[in-house]
Amino acid sequence: MQSCSLLGQPALPLLSSEADINIGAVFSLHREPEVKTHNFTSEPQPTSCIRLNLREFQFAQTLIFAIEEINNNTNLLPGTTLGYKIYDSCSSISLAIRSAMALMNGYGETLSDTSCQRPPAVQAIVGESGSTPSIGISSAVGPFSIPVVSHFATCACLSNTDRFPTFFRTIPSDYYQSRALAQLVKLFGWTWVGTVRSRTDYGNNGMATFVDAAHELGICVEYSEAYFRTDPKEELMRIIEVMKRATAKVVVAFVSLGEMIPLLNELALQNVSGLQWVGSESWITSKGLSETKAYTFLTGAVGFAIGNVKLEGLKEFLTSVHPSKAAHNLFLREFWETAFQCSFENSPIGGSQCTGSESLLTLQNQYTDVSELRISNKVYTAVYAIAHSLHSLLMDAVASNETHRNILVPERVLEYLKKVNYTSKTGEQIFFDSKGDPAARYELVSWQPDSDGTVQFRTVGIYDTSMPSDQRFVLNRGGMTWAGGQTKVPVSVCSESCPPGTRKAVQKGKPVCCYDCIPCGEGEISNETDSNACIPCDVEYWSNESRDRCVFKYIEFLSYSEIMGIVLVFFSLFGTLITISVAAVFYIHRETPIVRANNSELSFLLLFSLTLCFLCSLTFIGRPSEWSCMLRHTAFGITFVLCISCVLGKTIVVLMAFRATLPASNVMKWFGPLQQRLSVLGFTLIQVLICVLWLTISPPFPYKNMNLYKDKIILECNVGSAVGFWAVLGYIGLLAVLCFILAFLARKLPDNFNEAKYITFSMLIFCAVWITFIPAYVSSPGKFTVAVEIFAILASSFGLLFCIFTPKCYIILIKPEQNTKKHLMGKTAPKSL
Repeated sequence: MQSCSLLGQPALPLLSSEADINIGAVFSLHREPEVKTHNFTSEPQPTSCIRLNLREFQFAQTLIFAIEEINNNTNLLPGTTLGYKIYDSCSSISLAIRSAMALMNGYGETLSDTSCQRPPAVQAIVGESGSTPSIGISSAVGPFSIPVVSHFATCACLSNTDRFPTFFRTIPSDYYQSRALAQLVKLFGWTWVGTVRSRTDYGNNGMATFVDAAHELGICVEYSEAYFRTDPKEELMRIIEVMKRATAKVVVAFVSLGEMIPLLNELALQNVSGLQWVGSESWITSKGLSETKAYTFLTGAVGFAIGNVKLEGLKEFLTSVHPSKAAHNLFLREFWETAFQCSFENSPIGGSQCTGSESLLTLQNQYTDVSELRISNKVYTAVYAIAHSLHSLLMDAVASNETHRNILVPERVLEYLKKVNYTSKTGEQIFFDSKGDPAARYELVSWQPDSDGTVQFRTVGIYDTSMPSDQRFVLNRGGMTWAGGQTKVPVSVCSESCPPGTRKAVQKGKPVCCYDCIPCGEGEISNETDSNACIPCDVEYWSNESRDRCVFKYIEFLSYSEIMGIVLVFFSLFGTLITISVAAVFYIHRETPIVRANNSELSFLLLFSLTLCFLCSLTFIGRPSEWSCMLRHTAFGITFVLCISCVLGKTIVVLMAFRATLPASNVMKWFGPLQQRLSVLGFTLIQVLICVLWLTISPPFPYKNMNLYKDKIILECNVGSAVGFWAVLGYIGLLAVLCFILAFLARKLPDNFNEAKYITFSMLIFCAVWITFIPAYVSSPGKFTVAVEIFAILASSFGLLFCIFTPKCYIILIKPEQNTKKHLMGKTAPKSL
C-alpha cells in the first residue's frame, strides 16, 4: 500500500469540534505574526502570533454559537451534526492561504490510500474578514469547488466569478458602498474632498469605485493617499502633512480598522482637528475607536454600516467561555489572560495571578459587547446559509435514495449554496445573486456625542439598493453634530457656488470644482445654482437685469402716451385747427376780391386736403395693426396727391390767366372750372389706382422687428411691397417737381394777385423736406422712423399752408384796405376770371 507523508509541519486549528459534517473558518484571531530571525541552518519553528484580536475572537465564537444552535434545531439538518475547524491567519495572507490548504487536506501527518487522495476536510469555509486574505483563500480552494463564504470581505473585485467562482459573502460588495458614499458626499454639498485608503485590495478597489462615482457627480478629489499598517512612521507623517496643508475640510477614509488605528494615533499626536470624516463600514462602527478619548476629533463622522441586530442568547454564550472547558487549548488561556490582564502559572504574560474564578460578565470590551453585532451577525448568517444549503442537499438525497458519501462533494454543496433563499430570525431575506453577493442595504451612522460625554452611533439614514433609484436614500439630518461640534453642515468646496445669473468657468490647470463665476451675457440666463452654461432666451424674450429669468422683450412703438407722441399729436391737431380757421376766414370773406381772384374752389379743396394731411399723421401713432398699417400709407399717399393736385391746378390757372391776357388768346376756355376739377380728380385717381394695386398685391402689415435691437422688439408697419411704397412716394414727388417747375416759370408774372412765387416757396419747402426725409427715414432706428415720417408730413403741410395762405389772410385780416379789386388789378391787371 502506498503511503503519503506531509512535507513540513501540519497547520492545526485553534478551535475545533469534529461532527458529521464539518465547516471550516479562518479568522485573524491575532493581529500579527511574531517576527523571527531565521539562520537557515535548521528547520524553522511554527509561526507564532501575538496581540490577540478580541473582535475577531467574537466572530469565531459567534460561528460556534450558530453551529450549536443549528445542532439543537430539529427542523434544520435533523439527524446530522455540524462541526467546525477554526484557523488563525494572524492577519497574514500567507498564513490565511496555508489555513485554507489545511482545511482542504486535513492535518494528518501521513495518509495511506491507493491514490493518496481523500475528500476535503470541510464542506465550506467561512472567512476571512479582510478582502486580500479572502482573495488568497478563494484562489487556493476555488479550483477544488470548495465554497468560501465571507462575512466581512467587501472588495468589489471578489464579485468576479471568473476568478473566484466559489466565493460568496453575506456582506454587500464595496461597489454599492463606494457609490453610496459618493452620493452621500454630494448630498451634503461637499464637492472638494481628500481621500485616504488602505494600500490593500479592500482600500484600492473601494476608493477607485468611489472616485469614479464622485467624478460622475461632479465631486473633485484634492488629494488621494494610501498606506499600509507596516509602513514606516515617516510615511504616515507625510500623509498627515498633506492633510494639514489641504483646503478640503472633508476626508473620505476607505481604510480597514488595522490601518485606521496608526493613522488616528498620529493625528491625535499632531493635534489635527476640524476635519469632517466620512468612513467605510470597516471602522465606522468600531466601539474601540469611539471609546478612545484621544479620538474625539472623530465626533460627527458619518459612514455606512451594516444593519445592527440582536442575537438572542449570544451574550450568555460569549460570557460562558472558560479555559477549564478545554484545558488543553492554550489559545483560551491566552484569551483569559488578555481579557483580565492576569497570568496563569508559566504564562509569559505578566500581571496578577489568574485564578479562573474571574467572570466575563464583569468585563466590557470588544468581545463581550453585543450592542454592535453588525458584522458578527454576518458570521451568523454565513453559517446558516451553509446549513440551509446542506439541508436542501440532504433532503434531496433522501428523496432520491443517495448516500451522504456520494452527495457530500464540493460541487454539489456549491450548487445548492447558489440556490439558498430563506428568511433569517431577524426577518432578513437571505439569498445570493449571480455574483455571490447579497442585496445591499446600509445604515447611515453618525458619531454623535451623548450627554455623558461618550460617543454614540446614531442611525441617521438608510441606503437600500432594492428600492427604486429615487427612493434608495432616506436621510434624517435633524439635530446632528458635525466636526468640531458644529450644528451646521460643514462646507468643503474649492470655489463658492455660482448664483443664478452666472456660469462656472473652470480655472486653468485646476480641477473642474475650482472655477470662477462669470455673469451671463445679454440675452442669456442661468436659473439654477452652479450652472455650467448660460441658456439663450427665445427670440421674443430677453434676460432680466439679474440674468436669472427670461422676460418678454419691451415692445416699442410710437404711442400717444409718450412725450414725442404727444408733441406730434399736438402739432397735428394744431395744424388741423389752423387750417380749419383759414377755411373759416376764407368762407366768411368768400365774396372779397382776394378770395375770388385766387380760385376759391381750389383754395377750399386745398384747405380740405391739408386738413386731411394733418389728420392722417395721427394714423402713424399708436400700436400698429393690420388696418392701421394699410390706412396710414394709403391715406397719406392719396391726401398728399390731392393736396399737390390742388396746388398744381392753382399754378396752371395762374399761367393760363397770364396767357389769356395776350391778344387772340383763347386758352382759358380749355382750363375752366370743369377742367380744373377734372385735373384734380384725374391726378388723384392715378394715386388711388397705385394704392389699390399695392394693397391687392402686397399690402403693408404689422411687423415685429427683432433685428434692430437685442433687448426690445420694434413694432412697426412693414410696407409689404417696396415697389408700391416707393411708387406712392415717387408719384407725389413727380407732381411736386412739376408744380415747382411751373410755379418757378410763373414767379415773375406782374400781377399783384399772382400766387406763383408763394407756390414756388411752398414747393421748395415741400421738396426740401421730402428729399431730406429719404435718408432720415432709412437711417432712423425704431419708432424714430415713424416720427421722421410724421415730421415730414407736418412740415410739408405747414409749409404749404403758411406759404400759400398766410399772405392772403394777412391782407384779409390785417390789411382789409388792400382787399379791393382796384388794388389787386393795378396797372397791369388782366381780365377778370
